[in-house]
Amino acid sequence: MSKSFFQNRLAVTVLIASCFMVFTSMGVRQTYGMFFNFFQSDLGVSRTSFGLAIAIQAITWGGMTFFLGILADKFGARRVSLFSILTYALGIYLLTTPYSTGTLFLLNLGLLVGFGMAGSAAQLAVPATSKHFSNENRAKAAGIVTALGSFGMFVSPLVSNQLLKITTWQNTYLVFVVVLLFAGVASLFIRLPESSKTNAQTKEKEQGFIDALKEAFTHKGYLFLTAGFFVCGFQITLVATHVPGYILTRGLEAWTGMAILSLIGLFNIFGTLTMGYLADRYSKKILLSGLYFFRGVTMVLFLFLPASNTSAICFGISFGFLWLATIPATSGIVAQIFGTKHLSMLFGFVFFSHQIGAFLGAYLGGYFFDLYGSYDYAWYISIALSIFAMMMHLPINEKPLARLARA
Repeated sequence: MSKSFFQNRLAVTVLIASCFMVFTSMGVRQTYGMFFNFFQSDLGVSRTSFGLAIAIQAITWGGMTFFLGILADKFGARRVSLFSILTYALGIYLLTTPYSTGTLFLLNLGLLVGFGMAGSAAQLAVPATSKHFSNENRAKAAGIVTALGSFGMFVSPLVSNQLLKITTWQNTYLVFVVVLLFAGVASLFIRLPESSKTNAQTKEKEQGFIDALKEAFTHKGYLFLTAGFFVCGFQITLVATHVPGYILTRGLEAWTGMAILSLIGLFNIFGTLTMGYLADRYSKKILLSGLYFFRGVTMVLFLFLPASNTSAICFGISFGFLWLATIPATSGIVAQIFGTKHLSMLFGFVFFSHQIGAFLGAYLGGYFFDLYGSYDYAWYISIALSIFAMMMHLPINEKPLARLARA
């Protein structure tokens, strides 16, 4: 029998708060590529240093999501998210100072912002929200949270573009600092579900996080899922960080890069909502395999078709539809197999693999450009990884573990 989407008022509150927090944190993140020219001219940052900063941010984000997930599973996400957002706001504020050069630039954009993202982006908000929804509706809830992050990714580049026309890049980032502080207030409403005395939850409470990790690492499907999510991180960070620069090397105008980033954010709204709907009805692993295949096709067309505004816009639309649509199905597989008690931690480890891929996508894009004067080698790797991810998801056994069936 199907269950109602919202089980109680707390579920409504948590969903709204998570959506606003993710809208803000992921929206600000989508603007970094637009500010590279200012970083270069005012702070003396090279493409390689910028790529390294994003790479450090990615690996910090991924590593800390795992550890913050342990705390969020035990104590709730609100304290974790509030501290993370304050750290995020500090990192963005320090970027606007003239002293944010060299190592300090790497510290501010890399470590501080990376830590802030770990506790405020979809990878922690989705598990925290999913705990309030039944298995029949969990992927849809994850899709809604991720879609609001996508809407932030659409809005923020547009807002940045308008603000940069009337004020400095430093003042633009100060506006984002204020918005992040409001997101910190919203995070206080992200609470754990009210305890319920069902047999399943009683059974889950017997398992500590060490036992949960051991169980996950002996499950081949979890390892395949982790390997596949590495590819997602490589691809989306390569695009978000280096597409504005890549567009210029193809002879197109700078506005086209901004348009691609905005279109990615806009159409990812539809992609994540669609995936959330489908993942509650069909095999999640098949959906993910198909998604990575179509990502590869999209990148091949973008790379080898003649450069034009039309092809760039088509890439933004198609890749945007596939952008973060991985999250509802990926988090859904983890929850479906292992339950929700340690969902933040277990999905956090899968996301750590994602961020290792992101580290390489950000860094290798800049490294190959500085070494060869071209981003093409990074694109070739990304296309090959699509085939790898497609194959990794097919053998996953999506059935819940026996301990959940017995509970």
